[in-house]
Amino acid sequence: MDRTEIPSSLAFSIPRSLEILERTPSVLRALLHGLSDEWTRHNEGGDTWTPYDVLGHLIHGEQTDWMARIKKCLSTDDKAFVKFDRTAMFRESKGKDLAQLLDEFESLRKKNLAEFKAMGITEAQLDSTGIHPTFGEVKLRQLLATWAAHDLAHLTQTTRVMCKQYREAVGPWREFISVLK
Repeated sequence: MDRTEIPSSLAFSIPRSLEILERTPSVLRALLHGLSDEWTRHNEGGDTWTPYDVLGHLIHGEQTDWMARIKKCLSTDDKAFVKFDRTAMFRESKGKDLAQLLDEFESLRKKNLAEFKAMGITEAQLDSTGIHPTFGEVKLRQLLATWAAHDLAHLTQTTRVMCKQYREAVGPWREFISVLK
């Protein structure tokens, strides 16, 4: 098999997605809890996000996005998704410390996954659709795959931002650390 070819066994499934969605809070806690602000409050420059910002963004998604959109897909009435405020965390996280954000994310994710599992979504329901404000019609299966991929993308972003803080400090080893090139 070609290394770039994805076997059908790796296609989307709810259990595979839950493997990621259930672990993300503990991964972030293990990575970030107890670190100094030097690690968690610095970004890559410009309008990029810090690990603290990423965590706030994930919290906002748990509060306003994922479950609301799942319900829209399963609805027989209004299918239109509300536009997601990608930068709401700058307002909503203000005054909170990182430990509070870690606790809040963990609590919200547990609640959302319990609600999601209780829905007992069937294979046929995965083809239910909602209307995304940018993309138009999207399937529930795509939304659920995106939820897991979104977590993974932000885990990558968080570690990349942290790694780049040592870009100069590693000296010539930068050549072997692809994220620093």
